[in-house]
Amino acid sequence: MQKVSARPGTMKRIPYMFLHRQIVEETQALSLINICMVDGSWTSTNQFSGIGWVCKDRMGKIQLMGTRNIRRRETALHLELEALRWAIESMLQHSDCQGFGTECKDMIAMVKDPQAWPNFSTELEVIQILKMCSPDFKISYFPRTHTEIVDSLARNARSFHRSLCYIGCSIPVWLPRTPQV
Repeated sequence: MQKVSARPGTMKRIPYMFLHRQIVEETQALSLINICMVDGSWTSTNQFSGIGWVCKDRMGKIQLMGTRNIRRRETALHLELEALRWAIESMLQHSDCQGFGTECKDMIAMVKDPQAWPNFSTELEVIQILKMCSPDFKISYFPRTHTEIVDSLARNARSFHRSLCYIGCSIPVWLPRTPQV
């Protein structure tokens, strides 16, 4: 069993099977809409960090993807926000997708309550402005098993030692293959 807070100051025990069912139901509900999975790949030693996104249709088929490397950000969370920013901007330009998915629970918390994260105020302000352009914006948690492709895109972008920015419908031959593509 896992403890979950129902209200501030109260704890409620919820059996694992109910938590698992809730995640499955949320994932199934999100599969009824287009979704843009987002991820970043950061290390404290690499010159570059990698970010990526994969936009899937209602059937789970990849419609569009993007990968790029950027100068290493201060922290992994700064990079995750940068990945989300780029994904939202890209969706505004290339798609009508307004649903976003990530394995980063902290980023979801940041987007939902930006005032609680003052060290990220500059990045979160940009995200809030972009959200105004997407009236149906939604960000949801997905387990790592649902983010393997976008994770691979971000890791491969990080490994490039020169500037990289790619948006397309398939993985170019010069980029190492990602799982399940």
